[in-house]
Amino acid sequence: MHTLVLGGIRSGKTALAERLASETSKSVVYLATATAGDDEMQLRIQRHQQQRPSAWGLAEEPLALASVLGRYAQTPDTPCLLVDCMSLWLSNLLHAGDETFARERQAFLEQVSGYPGELVIVSNEVGLGTIGMDPLTRRFADELGWLNQSLAALSHKVVMSIAGLPRVLKP
Repeated sequence: MHTLVLGGIRSGKTALAERLASETSKSVVYLATATAGDDEMQLRIQRHQQQRPSAWGLAEEPLALASVLGRYAQTPDTPCLLVDCMSLWLSNLLHAGDETFARERQAFLEQVSGYPGELVIVSNEVGLGTIGMDPLTRRFADELGWLNQSLAALSHKVVMSIAGLPRVLKP
């Protein structure tokens, strides 16, 4: 089962995704996309690490998510992967250049489509906000919206977290 968890900033989406992943009978690997570019982000990462169950595995990858999914898909006991989060990954990709962006996005969607285990993917919903004032902000919102649509189509379940309350959008 593939689940997409959407929500705004501080909506409770990561906590919801972690709860959903903890309900699986499989081992869980947390696939983190964040990079610690400043002190505040380092503190966020540490807080997330402290909140996760110690039995969960950890994979950190800011760009090549497809290769990580491909590697875990080959393991005998395919784990549940909790991917957190698409908005940080997309930002990393946009800064890596258009060629890397196109290649990694397509490869990731192909791996999601064929991943034999459970996936819980976290992403920000940016379609409810204002239109960005600069080209990069507008591109980010457009690309994340399109990515979310692609992931929703590949997911068995889509849930939106609003103020910590889950709302099932699919099925």
